[in-house]
Amino acid sequence: MPLKILGLNHNTAPVEIREQVVFAGDDIGHALRCVCDLPGIDEALLLSTCNRTEFYVIADDSGHEHLLEWLHDSKNLDPSFGKSLFQLEGDDAIRHIFRVACGLDSMVLGEPQILGQLKDAYRDAEAADAVGKQLARMIQHTFSVAKKVRTDTEIGVSPVSVAYAAVSLAQQFFSGFSQHTALLVGAGVTVELLARHLTQKGIGRLFVANRDIERARDLAKQYGGFALPLSELDGALREADILISSTSSTVPVVTYKQLKAAIKARKHKPIFAVDIAVPRDIEAEAATLDDVYLYTIDDLNKLVLEGQGNREAAAVDADRILDDEIRRYLSIERSKLAAPIITALRDQGESMRKEVIEQAHRRLAQGADVDEVIEYATAAVLKKLLHNPSVRLREAGESSDDETLRTARSLFGLDKD
Repeated sequence: MPLKILGLNHNTAPVEIREQVVFAGDDIGHALRCVCDLPGIDEALLLSTCNRTEFYVIADDSGHEHLLEWLHDSKNLDPSFGKSLFQLEGDDAIRHIFRVACGLDSMVLGEPQILGQLKDAYRDAEAADAVGKQLARMIQHTFSVAKKVRTDTEIGVSPVSVAYAAVSLAQQFFSGFSQHTALLVGAGVTVELLARHLTQKGIGRLFVANRDIERARDLAKQYGGFALPLSELDGALREADILISSTSSTVPVVTYKQLKAAIKARKHKPIFAVDIAVPRDIEAEAATLDDVYLYTIDDLNKLVLEGQGNREAAAVDADRILDDEIRRYLSIERSKLAAPIITALRDQGESMRKEVIEQAHRRLAQGADVDEVIEYATAAVLKKLLHNPSVRLREAGESSDDETLRTARSLFGLDKD
């Protein structure tokens, strides 16, 4: 069965729609097991990030439809939600997953984090026993393609990322960072990048808040910051000039009420806030507060695009590599279709050979001449091997099956001068 993809991403849906279909933590394994139990689906992988939720499945046409129905039911989606979904199969699906792994389909062109996220998704699928031989081969080839693109092009040279864009936007808001305090909520890869960029830009004070205080301490220690649990967020908000949040929480971790109280305590000194998470970490209503300047991950898109000019030429080179790799992958996969036939043909030939050898040994034991036995054995093997093809070719000739006749000439090399 072919590869099929069902999903949505930053190209097809805004954040308020994407956040409705996020899968995280134990939900991923549960979803994969449910999907693999659907009729017509053999294998599945789920990639769910702030910018995309995409199912990669080995399925027939009915499986794809069952997956669509399951997604709507499991997330209680409105029927109109289907307008935000895209479906791909065959060559188009293979090209898409290659582009995703290389960062060519990312909001930030060429960003490297997506490859790590895809590797995590593959490990989750393995743990859920949702990956079989076909999907495993495709994913391994995908990782190889991504490595080749990174090595052979300059797609990752320019320092552009969502984290970099967020800090750049903050720079436009403040004249300098040295007299300001930044509060980062979360402790994942994106928050680590944020901490690095803010430190490089000379931030005055840095706080890292996280549900797991030990992870917050480890990260804060690297960049000379201070760690705190989410339970102490109220006090930190009153100190924060810059608030950037990126967690995997399914509910907001910073509320309208908290920010309203923080602004009052700050005597209406403004807070610049960026919510990178999907689902969103900061309640959307906070944007209505006069002294809170709230941006979402989608708001960063324009700024990100401005920083990608240096990667456009590299993307052209990367697409050429993808063209070659898609052809190579399809060639490998199609050759595997012939493998069982080749094996069966060899087994059949080996069986015929052994049968003739036994007959030849009996003739030798009866005192037959060696040359006579060799002549017999070679003629017998040839006769057995050519019997079925000869019968089929006669039938093809009688029925004017020119295609079979042409195929036979090609298969047996009879077109050679």
